[in-house]
Amino acid sequence: MDAELKNSILKTGTTILGIVCKDGVIMAADKQSTAGNIVMNKDSEKIKQVNNYLLFAGTGMVSDIQRSVKLSAAELRLKELKSRVRPTIKQGANLISSIIYQSIRQPTMLQFMVGSLVSGINEDGTIEVYSIDPSGGIKKIEDYDANFGSGMPYVLGLLERQYKKGMNVKEGVELAKEALKSATQRDVGSGYGIDIFTITKDGIKKVVEQEIIPEYKG
Repeated sequence: MDAELKNSILKTGTTILGIVCKDGVIMAADKQSTAGNIVMNKDSEKIKQVNNYLLFAGTGMVSDIQRSVKLSAAELRLKELKSRVRPTIKQGANLISSIIYQSIRQPTMLQFMVGSLVSGINEDGTIEVYSIDPSGGIKKIEDYDANFGSGMPYVLGLLERQYKKGMNVKEGVELAKEALKSATQRDVGSGYGIDIFTITKDGIKKVVEQEIIPEYKG
């Protein structure tokens, strides 16, 4: 297998997570990337900052995730320059949805596969989260979502019991930690660390970057 093809194959094992709080949004992900049953990378950044107001968390083919982020960043900037108005988070999510929809309908040797969570802060201060499935379907999230990552069943099971409407960002960060750690304990496609971002009226901040180191006991 040549290097280009090897670098294009993912890595679908993933846990990504979005949590809506009363004063902001939490975006979180694990750090492991896999190709089948092989761990390819222990320090993957699955949450990408598209620009100064939009975050993207992706699960699927690495090359496709990177393409989606690059295209959306360029298109949103062009739209802002042409209209002289900053695009809304909903417009950004719809753009990414369109990129995914168009890509999966083009003939290709490798199937385009990206599931994503898109979140950010609008110019009026409102904060939104959208979930975009691998077919391009889009949905606004009012509480929490883990999209189609392999860790999704473990995350949703915990959140179903522990998420509380109206919780604050500080509580949301702690809940995201517990959810991700639950996924890394049981999902073979997730692990090695966690990244957690907050989106509040103060902007986008990375608040947790934690490595999970296995301990071997003799």
